[in-house]
Amino acid sequence: MQATGQGGTGGASHAATTYRTMRSRHAGAVLGDINVTPLVDVVLVLLLVFMVTAPMMSRGIDVTLPVADQPKIAPEDRNITVTVNARGTIYVNDKPVALPLLEDQLRGRLQGMSMKVAYLRADEALRYGKVIEVVDVMKHAGVEQIGFVYDLPPEKTAR
Repeated sequence: MQATGQGGTGGASHAATTYRTMRSRHAGAVLGDINVTPLVDVVLVLLLVFMVTAPMMSRGIDVTLPVADQPKIAPEDRNITVTVNARGTIYVNDKPVALPLLEDQLRGRLQGMSMKVAYLRADEALRYGKVIEVVDVMKHAGVEQIGFVYDLPPEKTAR
């Protein structure tokens, strides 16, 4: 019995010693530490790939249209003025004209002119398609240069 008693306490002491050595072996090492260096490398490579390929995937060209900052042309310098109001009514030098007759009217006025220039005054509320339709008729009539009439911004007219 004595041998068993000693073995019992000796066994308990041996188990405690084994537990302490296992615990001391792992006490310095942190098991939850993750090496982030490969992760950072992968993220930087992905960033580089997206930075290189993103400009290639653009759908269109960004354009910022300029503000009209030109002086007004004196009315006596205008030869032919085509005006289109907000309702779409077309005028040639203040006389109303139907769109199908615009080409004939312009051809008659352009005869004998050395510089075939006409000015277009279109209301800003018009659809873009309507303005292009009038420009197309003007080009078919023989107008070589079309000047677009505009107003200066309020801060420019105060000068």
